[in-house]
Amino acid sequence: MTLLYKADPERGKQWTRLFADKAPALSFRVWPDIGDPAAVRYLAAWQPPEDPARTLPNLEVIFSVGAGIDQFDLSGVPDHIAVVRMVEPGIVEGMVEYVTQAVLTIHRDLFDYAAQQQQRVWRELPVRAAASRRVGVLGLGMLGSAVLERLRLFGFACAGWSRSAHSLAGIDCYAGAESLDAFLARTDILVCLLPLTAATHGLIDAAFLAKLPGGASLINVGRGPQLDQQALLDALERGHLANAILDVTDPEPLPPAHPFWTHPRVRLTPHIASATRPETAVDVVLENIRRHRSGLPMLGQIDRARGY
Repeated sequence: MTLLYKADPERGKQWTRLFADKAPALSFRVWPDIGDPAAVRYLAAWQPPEDPARTLPNLEVIFSVGAGIDQFDLSGVPDHIAVVRMVEPGIVEGMVEYVTQAVLTIHRDLFDYAAQQQQRVWRELPVRAAASRRVGVLGLGMLGSAVLERLRLFGFACAGWSRSAHSLAGIDCYAGAESLDAFLARTDILVCLLPLTAATHGLIDAAFLAKLPGGASLINVGRGPQLDQQALLDALERGHLANAILDVTDPEPLPPAHPFWTHPRVRLTPHIASATRPETAVDVVLENIRRHRSGLPMLGQIDRARGY
């Protein structure tokens, strides 16, 4: 029985060492050195090979090495092959850190202070209490729930929206399309943590942004194609939105002439909000292999109908 790794080769070296230490009885190979294709039961990949069932005829499970699976072409993965997204502590911790600093950057007026610094202006701005700032998170999965739990500790008025109903202590939870407008109307800092699906592609468009209060800000750590970039630029130009912090764009990277690069109210980072940590990711994969061999549900197994 073989686990095949197909992602960043440098990380593959770390995975190789970790699997040798933690599961020496398991055959571990790094693409393109697949050995006997018929022996491969498990694939850990950023993107599977084309027609994985033909390339690896006895493949049973594909593990995403990232938190999402939108980079997979599921139409090429037969239904008998389970698909599992990465659910590991390092991804959660990284996302909580990133979103917390992004919210605090906006809350403590660091965009304005950066502009003042460029102009050599030394002027205090009024400090708002965190309780007066309403933060809203789109997506109440593993990442969204963890982010809200941390932000709540700062005293922010926190709410979350998801397609299905959730209940989180100290968080106002909204569910379903019928509650989305009310959720947006009460949100000063909007954080997008939704998976990329057909339903969320292009979701954050001009009409969507118009439902936020004047002066609101956007943090997008979901996926680039969820955002209409021109709609965001227009909203910033009109002053309806104050700031945007974007860790994801479409495409990645942006063309050199794209206005986001130089916009004074946009901060860009190169899709680094959170990353899989090999040390903990290997433990999760091994646990899921144990579960799979025992006929138990795997952590992070996706629902094909939902796409996540």
